[in-house]
Amino acid sequence: MHTDQRSFGLLWVSLGASMWGTDAILRTPLLGTFSSAEIVLLEHLILCLFAVPFFILHRRSFARLRVREGLLLLLIAWGSSGLATWLFTQAFRFGNPSVVILLQKLQPLAAIVLARLLLKERFTRSQAWVLGLALAGAYLLSFGWSVPFASATAAQWQGSLLALGAAGLWGAGTVLGRRLLDRLTFLELTSARFGLAVPFLLLLQLVQDRRPLRLEALDTQSLAYLMLLALVPGLIGILLYYRGLRGSKAGYATVAELAFPVTALLLNWLVLGQSITLSQSLGAVLIFGCVLTLTAERSAAPQAGKLPLAADS
Repeated sequence: MHTDQRSFGLLWVSLGASMWGTDAILRTPLLGTFSSAEIVLLEHLILCLFAVPFFILHRRSFARLRVREGLLLLLIAWGSSGLATWLFTQAFRFGNPSVVILLQKLQPLAAIVLARLLLKERFTRSQAWVLGLALAGAYLLSFGWSVPFASATAAQWQGSLLALGAAGLWGAGTVLGRRLLDRLTFLELTSARFGLAVPFLLLLQLVQDRRPLRLEALDTQSLAYLMLLALVPGLIGILLYYRGLRGSKAGYATVAELAFPVTALLLNWLVLGQSITLSQSLGAVLIFGCVLTLTAERSAAPQAGKLPLAADS
């Protein structure tokens, strides 16, 4: 592959990751009007404008799926698209948006662990050490220098655990999606994720809120936020990222993906007035270093290209 092709691929990756950085400033204002379940449901209903026509046009591809593959597709849609996005949204209610965004960077590490458990991929001693350092970074990012369980507030615990749960489910979606990408294109898989998540999110919204979706609460401003949330960090960000990933090595793509938290932190500081402390900065550096180390190692391995370690939000 020519150097200029790789450079353009990394440019697409950076652009897609930069789109994800707008998530917090678009999602947080909606929390004052809607529940977390309502936000995610409305977001997916908008995404269905893309998903349903594409799903219909490619229905023969889905009809060829075996029962087990169909179940995997449901797990991805309900878990990695529906539940994970709800956990991510809920985390903003309890924690600093900058911390939530940075904890999401543990998603590639979750994918590696789950690949070991579900796909029986080899797990080296060096990877175990790196994962341990990443967990230490996650703790510093969440709680700073405080003694474990001593001074951490309930809100800190809830926000961090919700963000980690979202990262884990997105990592699981990457692992499970690996099995389906031999049968479906990425566009087909993405459209099915968006569309099939809606019934699950309808049920989740009814269970959480104990009332139907409040469409009457939509005004011009909230609708604009929802449209931007669904299209910019959602659809456009993912499509740009995978457009670039086709022409980039995983290790280099992960470096370019750091445009996501950098953009997010800058926007969170400028728009939401959020910042991070010195200890949290150290935790973020540890997480970044671990992600780069492990993904660079996988990109050099023979099986590297089969399991993209990108954020799949």
